[in-house]
Amino acid sequence: MANFALKVTRLGFSLLQSVSPPLAGNAAFRLFCRTPSKRPKGEKARAAHADGQKALAGTERFDLRLPDGAHAYAYRFNGGAVGMRKRYLMVHGWGSSIDYMAGLVTALAATGAEVIAVDLPGHGRATGRSLHMGQAVNAIRAAEIRFGSFDAVVGHSFGGAASMVGAAGLLPDVPAVLPDRLVLIGSPSEMQWLFKGFGKMIGLGRASQSVLERKVHDVTGRRLEDFDAGKAVGEIRRPVLVVHAEDDKEVSASHARRYAAFGQTVRLHWANGLGHRRIVNAAPVIDTILDFLRESDFEAEAEIIPLPTRRASS
Repeated sequence: MANFALKVTRLGFSLLQSVSPPLAGNAAFRLFCRTPSKRPKGEKARAAHADGQKALAGTERFDLRLPDGAHAYAYRFNGGAVGMRKRYLMVHGWGSSIDYMAGLVTALAATGAEVIAVDLPGHGRATGRSLHMGQAVNAIRAAEIRFGSFDAVVGHSFGGAASMVGAAGLLPDVPAVLPDRLVLIGSPSEMQWLFKGFGKMIGLGRASQSVLERKVHDVTGRRLEDFDAGKAVGEIRRPVLVVHAEDDKEVSASHARRYAAFGQTVRLHWANGLGHRRIVNAAPVIDTILDFLRESDFEAEAEIIPLPTRRASS
């Protein structure tokens, strides 16, 4: 938030929670789920968005309706291909869209695989201005229902965490979407830090913060602490590639180390110098992902080794 807007927001929540902490906590949750403007900000973002739209031109497009009435939006590459081929799912991060992952998406499609790329509710061409983890997981499940099971799911940031939550079947009444492999790019390993940071930013007191966090259970059926993608990675027993930059200022590199610590099937790749957003379409990262997806299951299992939790070199 801009400084002035943040000051006004903090003042508003200070007044509201002095009257009713439950009202303040509920309002905070609505604000937390509010998705940012879809309009690109800055010259680089506008250029990346325009390039992405060109790359997606001519793809098949699908509206995916979720159980709560929200909508996601899907693109399909190589849907008319004949013969056996892989099927990959792409999921973007918070405040982003598939437009900004076009370099990676088109590289995967160039292998001949059927590639499904999803704009989550409130992002890209999907309708609405709100998103929470339950909706993201339901969007992933809706894609599986519409297109079939996936050989791999590739997620960036929030999309990676949602992919892992979906793979572990952590959402009640939503069947697990468990692919043969997962790729997590700059992804958080749990969500409590984000809620704590948000509450601190807008000046929530303890009572209002508790209401904010309980809302997670109200809308998903699971407690905030249950959405632990780091622990889940050790339970699904699938090869997982974690790509992260130690200079990532939005999602700490400690999350990548946490994935590695919990998962014996995790391969950790440092892409230092690429931050949180440039990492997605960087050529070396794309090559690493393609190599990981080309491996046979036997090769992946043979090469999986426990990784140290200390700082790794790039």
